Amino acid sequence: MKTEIDWIPSINTIQLKDFPDFIIETDHQHLMLNFITHVTQSSKRASAIIINTFENLEHDVVSSLQSILHPRIYPIGPLPILENRAIKKDSEIGRLRLNLFEEETESLINWLDTKGRKRVVYVNFGSITVLTREQVLEFARGLAMSGKEFLWVVRSDLPAEFLSETVDRGKVVTGWCCQEEVISHPAIGAFLTHCGWNSTVESVVSGVPMICWPFFADQLTNMRFCCGEWGLGVEIGGEVRRERVEAVVREVMDGVEVRENVEEWRWVAEEASVSPCGSSFVNFETVVNEVLMGDG
Repeated sequence: MKTEIDWIPSINTIQLKDFPDFIIETDHQHLMLNFITHVTQSSKRASAIIINTFENLEHDVVSSLQSILHPRIYPIGPLPILENRAIKKDSEIGRLRLNLFEEETESLINWLDTKGRKRVVYVNFGSITVLTREQVLEFARGLAMSGKEFLWVVRSDLPAEFLSETVDRGKVVTGWCCQEEVISHPAIGAFLTHCGWNSTVESVVSGVPMICWPFFADQLTNMRFCCGEWGLGVEIGGEVRRERVEAVVREVMDGVEVRENVEEWRWVAEEASVSPCGSSFVNFETVVNEVLMGDG
């Protein structure tokens, strides 16, 4: 898994362990591998391809894709910024929710309102990741040992001992929340995440450094870029161990370098979305006017 690959255009040396797990499958009939191959081949027939990223973040990758694929590629992200500028929160569209589970956001925001700036670790491994009981225990013990305040959105029961020990500095929600609203709260100081791309983008937009523990698929590659290329977070790595969780939580919450990197990227993302000259804003306008409306 540590075999280095150095022949992918625009990507410096990367190891096999950093690839999406279905890409390194030896079974050519693997369902996900064949699905991705089919989608990639189909994309050649598209009029355009839009990507939820921005030019300065992945310029070399986008350029390499553009040289391979025939459709024009348009980075129009981060989408949360465009959405916030174009859609009023109290409008009919703004009130739409696409979550897989029932939200419990208002009580979380009320709890965060009582906390100091950048004092809380937000923990959420997404809607698909399923942790083993041992992994849940190790994360719980690591958080407890760190001494930091935390907000954990989880779909499984947590140890009673952990809950009683951290009752004064932690909040646990068994369900779901509006992540964009929670992560952008001033009290959030770090995001313990599975490194899904939506979560990664929301971290950048909110200027929140990440504590990375990818589970599968593109999360592995996202983590490699977040920690190794962009300086947006710190990797827990491998099997979950409470001592490592404690150390990384303290490093990110108490450190300066990663937080400064994230803040710099946040401003770059904002600039990409600014009207009328931001690269993502221009790309979005081009897609609408020339591709969808057929003016070009």
